Amino acid sequence: MAKINKDMVFNEVLRKYPDSVKVFKKFGMNCFGCLGAEAESLEYGAIAHGVDLDSLLKDLNQALKR
Repeated sequence: MAKINKDMVFNEVLRKYPDSVKVFKKFGMNCFGCLGAEAESLEYGAIAHGVDLDSLLKDLNQALKR
């Protein structure tokens, strides 16, 4: 079962899973200092950045297994 889902907020993911920063960077999502990172869901952020949500979630959850 996936630990990271579309409803989670960027900073929540970054706090729980620090290695997720590599995946966000891979997708061009450098939201770490952005004010929206505290409130935006991964789904909203993916839409705003033109990123495929399913690919992002897949890569984030695969990164947890390493």
